[in-house]
Amino acid sequence: MSDHSPTGPLELGAAMDYSEHEKTYKRFLGLAKYGSLVCAAVLVAMAFGFFAGGGFISSTIVFLLVCAVGGFILR
Repeated sequence: MSDHSPTGPLELGAAMDYSEHEKTYKRFLGLAKYGSLVCAAVLVAMAFGFFAGGGFISSTIVFLLVCAVGGFILR
């Protein structure tokens, strides 16, 4: 059987929309950045609630404070 895969350059398709690519990449970086912040804030709040005996309300306040300070720093 013969191989019918293209052997030419890969740029034969439609032209890329670079502005849309850059917007998507910036959104991905923001999601990764702020998603990591929320994960870290959850871990800090859980550690505060479980190991320091803070309870649910205090842990929620710590979570919100960490998210607010981290969001301000990551802007």
